[in-house]
Amino acid sequence: MTVFEILNFNRELLNRLSAIGFRPDDCKYIELYAEYDNMRRRGEKVTYAVSFLSEKYAVSERKIYEIIKRFGKDCTPCAV
Repeated sequence: MTVFEILNFNRELLNRLSAIGFRPDDCKYIELYAEYDNMRRRGEKVTYAVSFLSEKYAVSERKIYEIIKRFGKDCTPCAV
Protein backbone atom coordinates (compact mmCIF):
# COMPACT_ATOMS: atom_id res chain seq x y z
CA MET A 1 0.00 0.00 0.00
CA THR A 2 1.31 3.45 -0.85
CA VAL A 3 1.22 6.62 1.25
CA PHE A 4 -1.31 8.07 -1.19
CA GLU A 5 -3.60 5.06 -0.77
CA ILE A 6 -3.46 5.33 3.02
CA LEU A 7 -4.17 9.07 2.93
CA ASN A 8 -6.98 8.62 0.43
CA PHE A 9 -8.55 5.81 2.47
CA ASN A 10 -8.46 7.93 5.65
CA ARG A 11 -9.33 11.24 4.02
CA GLU A 12 -12.50 11.93 6.04
CA LEU A 13 -10.80 11.22 9.37
CA LEU A 14 -7.78 13.31 8.40
CA ASN A 15 -10.01 16.22 7.38
CA ARG A 16 -11.80 16.10 10.73
CA LEU A 17 -8.51 15.95 12.62
CA SER A 18 -7.19 18.87 10.62
CA ALA A 19 -10.33 20.90 11.37
CA ILE A 20 -9.76 20.58 15.13
CA GLY A 21 -6.10 21.56 14.92
CA PHE A 22 -4.50 18.11 15.02
CA ARG A 23 -0.85 18.03 14.09
CA PRO A 24 0.78 14.78 12.90
CA ASP A 25 3.50 15.14 15.53
CA ASP A 26 0.86 15.10 18.27
CA CYS A 27 0.99 11.30 18.24
CA LYS A 28 4.45 11.50 19.82
CA TYR A 29 2.99 13.17 22.91
CA ILE A 30 0.07 10.87 23.76
CA GLU A 31 1.93 9.09 26.58
CA LEU A 32 3.34 12.38 27.88
CA TYR A 33 -0.14 13.87 28.15
CA ALA A 34 -1.58 10.71 29.70
CA GLU A 35 1.13 10.82 32.35
CA TYR A 36 0.46 14.54 32.93
CA ASP A 37 -3.25 13.80 33.34
CA ASN A 38 -2.52 11.02 35.86
CA MET A 39 -0.19 13.30 37.82
CA ARG A 40 -2.85 16.03 37.99
CA ARG A 41 -5.49 13.52 39.13
CA ARG A 42 -3.12 12.48 41.94
CA GLY A 43 -2.94 16.12 43.01
CA GLU A 44 0.47 17.10 41.65
CA LYS A 45 0.96 20.78 40.87
CA VAL A 46 1.09 21.78 37.20
CA THR A 47 4.55 23.30 37.49
CA TYR A 48 5.95 20.16 39.11
CA ALA A 49 4.33 17.90 36.51
CA VAL A 50 5.63 20.04 33.65
CA SER A 51 9.14 20.14 35.10
CA PHE A 52 9.16 16.39 35.70
CA LEU A 53 7.83 15.54 32.25
CA SER A 54 10.21 17.99 30.59
CA GLU A 55 13.16 16.15 32.03
CA LYS A 56 11.73 12.67 31.48
CA TYR A 57 10.74 13.17 27.83
CA ALA A 58 13.51 15.67 26.92
CA VAL A 59 10.95 18.27 25.79
CA SER A 60 11.03 21.94 26.73
CA GLU A 61 8.64 23.13 29.41
CA ARG A 62 7.18 25.62 26.93
CA LYS A 63 6.38 22.74 24.54
CA ILE A 64 4.70 20.79 27.33
CA TYR A 65 2.49 23.76 28.22
CA GLU A 66 1.57 24.00 24.52
CA ILE A 67 0.72 20.28 24.41
CA ILE A 68 -1.37 20.54 27.59
CA LYS A 69 -3.35 23.44 26.15
CA ARG A 70 -3.93 21.75 22.77
CA PHE A 71 -4.75 18.27 24.14
CA GLY A 72 -7.06 19.64 26.85
CA LYS A 73 -9.12 21.72 24.42
CA ASP A 74 -12.71 20.55 23.89
CA CYS A 75 -13.13 19.82 20.19
CA THR A 76 -16.49 18.02 20.00
CA PRO A 77 -18.38 20.85 18.26
CA CYS A 78 -15.63 21.21 15.65
CA ALA A 79 -15.63 17.52 14.71
CA VAL A 80 -19.29 17.38 13.67
